[in-house]
Amino acid sequence: MVGTKVRTRKATMTNKERMEALLRRERPDRVPFWSWCQSFATIYSGGTIAERYAAEYSTQTSGAYTRKMAYEAERKACHDFDWVFAPTLSLMSRQNRGAFGGEVKLPTNKYSQGIIVTKYAAETPDAVMALKVPDVKACVTPEIMEFCRWVYEDKDDNKPFVTVGGLSVMNTAAGIAGYDKLCQWMIKEPEVAHRLVRLASDQQLATVQFVKDTFGVNKIMPTGANAAASNQLISPRHFEQFALPYLKEVHEKVIAMGFKHLLTHPCGEHNRNLPYWQRVPLGDPGIFYVGHEIELETAARYFPKDIVQGNLDTTVIQCGTPTEVYEEAERVIKLGKSLDAGFILRPACELPPLAPVENVMAITRALNDFGWY
Repeated sequence: MVGTKVRTRKATMTNKERMEALLRRERPDRVPFWSWCQSFATIYSGGTIAERYAAEYSTQTSGAYTRKMAYEAERKACHDFDWVFAPTLSLMSRQNRGAFGGEVKLPTNKYSQGIIVTKYAAETPDAVMALKVPDVKACVTPEIMEFCRWVYEDKDDNKPFVTVGGLSVMNTAAGIAGYDKLCQWMIKEPEVAHRLVRLASDQQLATVQFVKDTFGVNKIMPTGANAAASNQLISPRHFEQFALPYLKEVHEKVIAMGFKHLLTHPCGEHNRNLPYWQRVPLGDPGIFYVGHEIELETAARYFPKDIVQGNLDTTVIQCGTPTEVYEEAERVIKLGKSLDAGFILRPACELPPLAPVENVMAITRALNDFGWY
């Protein structure tokens, strides 16, 4: 049986204190685990993926499954499995999903694991060129704003900060017109592609500025993922041309706003983009969150002064046995502990919503066996 002989050691820090120590460039007592786990947490607490997204994209905070219920489900999972709890200040609703418009369909059964775009905001070059960046304030209902204030102020021993999306430049650009159109226009109509990324950059900056104006910068970490810039979709040459200038600008301006630590997730295959990512500042320190495509040591070589986060294979978590998950977690933890600037264990992407609880428990057992410094 996996984990039947767990090393007994008394923790001297909470998960909140572990994260705070890393951000002070100090060594925590143990490797922390921070997971993107909202869908898993909802299912773990008896809900469904459909309910999770219905709550997140509702303009209200009441209903059959509320935003607060989703928040409490995430908190419960983080406490039960001994994880960092860093909830998101989500300003989105179904009406402003993607910020620029368009239409989405929420998942309708337990096997659907995300929303489906049914109509993009701009599907032609002319439509892209005519778009304007929406007013963030006009997109946020009073109910959502009240809930975000509650999330920010709520106290928890596992909660070092809250997060806000604001660095997902390329994913936002792809969300306006579609991933295929963005890639096509990079080759055939580069001015349209640049316009998409410009709109996305300005919208992301406006969102972070709104959060700063509303809450300040203390205990808030801007985050972002950029799968649309991966080498599975675009070449390193196109990354340098269409992604790098805007990513660098957005990160620099967010840091200039006063946010000290940024988290960026170059989702997918980005190995050939790493020389360009190295020119994107992350803060003092920031967090470079990699998937299984990028080795931890490689990430640390390009970002030697930043915390590396990752890269537990989600396929193993979903499809492996508890023993296989435990052994994979052991491997990643031991590699991560060798990094000089600090390490946070995290799945390579979102924690699989339907992951077996026994597999998730195996991660915690591996942390308690191998994660102590």
